[in-house]
Amino acid sequence: MNKKDDTIKLEYDIIQNDFVRAGEASSNVKKILKQLGIDSKIIRRVAIVTYEAEMNIVIHSYGGKLLVEISSKKIEITAKDNGPGIEDIEKAMQEGFSTASNEIRELGFGAGMGLPNMKKCSDVLKIDSEKGKGTTVYMEIFMKSNQN
Repeated sequence: MNKKDDTIKLEYDIIQNDFVRAGEASSNVKKILKQLGIDSKIIRRVAIVTYEAEMNIVIHSYGGKLLVEISSKKIEITAKDNGPGIEDIEKAMQEGFSTASNEIRELGFGAGMGLPNMKKCSDVLKIDSEKGKGTTVYMEIFMKSNQN
């Protein structure tokens, strides 16, 4: 990772409603960042956004992928799902707004903090969603961040 072009790429398949494995991808990313000696404040932010993205795919989609690219300058996280898409992104960005079912809420998830937490912990956040097709959430966390 010392060379400019050295990038570590990680890819995880996230399965709809798989609460047994939910959180494994974000835990693995956190472990790798610790092994690389990344600053703990950066690790905390990456752990939050990857966990929230992973859980959103488990809870709200038909499944998808979590992609992480680690370079010396930044960590890029892309969460891509296979639908159904976010109907109202502006509304979904409001703290407490959730479309999670009662069953999901009874499990302790779906409090409506996923996207707001991703926004708070990212230096860059882009959301692209098409109803019926799916959602891509792209985040960047800089190694030298204003949020430290």
